[in-house]
Amino acid sequence: MKADQIIPVLRIFDYQKALEFYRDWLGFEVIWEHHFAENTPVYMEIKKENIIFHLSEHHGDGTPGSRIFIWGEGIVGYYKKLTEKPYKYNNPALEKAFYDAVCFQVYDPFGNVIIFNEKYDEIEHKDLEFYSIH
Repeated sequence: MKADQIIPVLRIFDYQKALEFYRDWLGFEVIWEHHFAENTPVYMEIKKENIIFHLSEHHGDGTPGSRIFIWGEGIVGYYKKLTEKPYKYNNPALEKAFYDAVCFQVYDPFGNVIIFNEKYDEIEHKDLEFYSIH
């Protein structure tokens, strides 16, 4: 079997809060939205480059508190861009993970967590300041 695309479905509870977090802060674009009728829950697709999520207000679609782990490139630049934007509900910290990665986590308003990871490079990342709980 070969998967062409994997699209996580994340449970949301508030359309406006979802837009504020995913579109306005993280920089995703809304590709499409679906409602079965007027004044019914939304099911929508959002995208940022090759990352695609489905967000659903429907009961039973996804579990609040899900975690999504993303490997990529340019994570440090993206982190810096995010931390320069005013978003009062998140203050991510750059970390060096035990699995040899530079990473940071963001928490959406519904308890879901997205972990952005980039392979640690001793030359490229040598001057970074990392958050440490020790």
